Amino acid sequence: MFSITVRDHIMIAHSFRGEVFGPAQRLHGATFLVDATFRRAELDGDNIVVDIGLATRELGEVCGALSYRNLDDEPDFKGVNTSTEFLAKVIADRLAERVRSGALGEGARGLSGIAVTLHESHVAWASYERDL
Repeated sequence: MFSITVRDHIMIAHSFRGEVFGPAQRLHGATFLVDATFRRAELDGDNIVVDIGLATRELGEVCGALSYRNLDDEPDFKGVNTSTEFLAKVIADRLAERVRSGALGEGARGLSGIAVTLHESHVAWASYERDL
């Protein structure tokens, strides 16, 4: 399996519901390093997984739509605990939509999967992987 990974970041505010979250139940900020990995079994006709420039641009746009927002105020996340794991899935699904729409080029239609990892610190991160 071949893969490429591109990186960006998001800066958000949010709070959680549930005793398991302790002090994070209060409104707080978080900065996540975001890695998006694109996978395919065989390289395309240009011998690449996907156009790295387009992948970088599209990840940037997905991250930009989340960054500098209080996710508690966003209609898409009303009543949802926007955990690191949950946000990894949101970003992966939004990238998958962009692959389907052709935003990553025709060659991206041969991708077999996307994995998104959100690093919340130097010692903790969460990932979500999906097929395309």
